[in-house]
Amino acid sequence: MKFTASILPALLILFSAYASSGADAGQTQESPPSPQADVQKVEIVVDSYSFDPDTIKVAGGKPVELTLRSVTSLVPHNFTIDDPASGLNVDVDIPSGEDVTVTFTPLKTGKFPFYCGKKGLLGSHLKKGMKGTLEVM
Repeated sequence: MKFTASILPALLILFSAYASSGADAGQTQESPPSPQADVQKVEIVVDSYSFDPDTIKVAGGKPVELTLRSVTSLVPHNFTIDDPASGLNVDVDIPSGEDVTVTFTPLKTGKFPFYCGKKGLLGSHLKKGMKGTLEVM
């Protein structure tokens, strides 16, 4: 009898702790957002001497994933943003007819030029108008 009298209060404490923990069958837990949820995804079509779109707007401090989709059949291009102090130090080759994905996180707000730095038989791609602007807000 002494054993039952000492175990009963312990069981009541355990039961009340379990009931107040929210562990009932009807309660659901929300999972935290995945890291991919904050990634800003942008697709750019890379054509002969052009980027489409040529203006990209993104939020600062959040990762940006650019998919650069080349639709040219012969001429390779590249994508360059040269501002390391802003977290924008990107220089990637884009083979003709292929997709290239690049990820970066802009650290400062402002307008930053991007361009193709390739030079071909017909001159500089940049001089032919292959440029655009990244606007970080």
